Amino acid sequence: MSHFSYQDGVLCAENTPLAQIAQQFGSPTYIYSKAALVENFSAYADACKQHGRNDETALVCYSVKSNSNLAVLNLLGKLGSGFDIVSGGELLRVLAAGGSPRKVIFSGVGKSREEMQLALSHDILCFNVESIPELHRLNAVATEMGKKAAVSLRVNPNVDAKTHPYISTGLKDNKFGIAYEDTLTTYRVAAALPNIEVVGIDCHIGSQLLDDAPLLEAVDKLIELIDTLDAEGIHLHHLDIGGGIGINYDNDQPVAVGDYLARLFAKIDAWRKQKHGGAPIKVLFEPGRSIVGNAGILLTEVQYIKHGETKNFAIVDAAMNDLMRPAMYEAWHGVLPVQQRDSAVATYDVVGPVCESGDWLARSRELAIEEGDLLAIMSAGAYGMTMSSNYNTRGRAAEVMVDGDKVHLIRKREAASDLFALESLLP
Repeated sequence: MSHFSYQDGVLCAENTPLAQIAQQFGSPTYIYSKAALVENFSAYADACKQHGRNDETALVCYSVKSNSNLAVLNLLGKLGSGFDIVSGGELLRVLAAGGSPRKVIFSGVGKSREEMQLALSHDILCFNVESIPELHRLNAVATEMGKKAAVSLRVNPNVDAKTHPYISTGLKDNKFGIAYEDTLTTYRVAAALPNIEVVGIDCHIGSQLLDDAPLLEAVDKLIELIDTLDAEGIHLHHLDIGGGIGINYDNDQPVAVGDYLARLFAKIDAWRKQKHGGAPIKVLFEPGRSIVGNAGILLTEVQYIKHGETKNFAIVDAAMNDLMRPAMYEAWHGVLPVQQRDSAVATYDVVGPVCESGDWLARSRELAIEEGDLLAIMSAGAYGMTMSSNYNTRGRAAEVMVDGDKVHLIRKREAASDLFALESLLP
């Protein structure tokens, strides 16, 4: 079901009219549905249970970079989620939200010594290591701290995710992971390091995948590697298949999470039965967009209607600094008027006030709107607020969480004074 829908011609979040939220909190504002977040996470958790997995054999690690608000992290942590992080700052967010460090996996190609020290001091579950130099640095840091670092190696399986090139991460020319043909050598290096404990294997081939065929192809390659490593005496405890399942932005038809996991578990179970006597291997997931993407919208107000010679513009108070995806990826987001009108429809580019021609949120949309109307930019829960900036000295948007007929402010709107509070004048 959609948790953002029209009721008597007024767009609502769950049971709350968006106009009421705008009146209380202003605009632009990110609005999330608690029910949608719970439903989307449960799609993963329930599928794991249906296929005989428990906490010891499956772990859903929410990708913090997709939406890192503390309220979102806290909610998912209470539902049993682990967390996939890519920075020390994200680890601190998870801890501040009450998340367990023993359910944290640390991904990313450029981990600093300080980030490694922070993660080791909190005894996180695992580092996803992406290069031999990183292995040596992590071993050195762990040695200095008198600890052992649990690692999985992120393998680049050279599988085409068939998605936007900026969010494709599993091909040979991507910066991520260890080349498939170098995997065995790298595992040998890892196994020989005294303060490294090899525990798993990881891959993540891209984002916004509508078809699970590339993911299952990557799993086949990982299975082959696990068997090769087993023969070498390097025994892995978990298989991390990353995230990447897409959402509906523009009549997209993403694979259902339950269907994908059913095929995945069938493949893994058949392999373990044939080659390993049925012994289980723990399976980790790193979903982000598929949990939060359609659980959030960006609410914005039309400031001006501008009729140009070749185009009409709806100039709104949200901008590329609030939602970067259209400018960066030419991403498509649905646009809905909060109040449905019977007036004439016109074609508009929905643009913001930032001083860039690239500052647009939607192009060529058929809308019946007037100045002062509210618009909802749909499917904005993932990579919206986390990619926002203060360009043009614009304060970042407020964030609210809707829970039925209750609305909670989960991040205050930034004031201009907040933006230069850390700056100093010359003496």
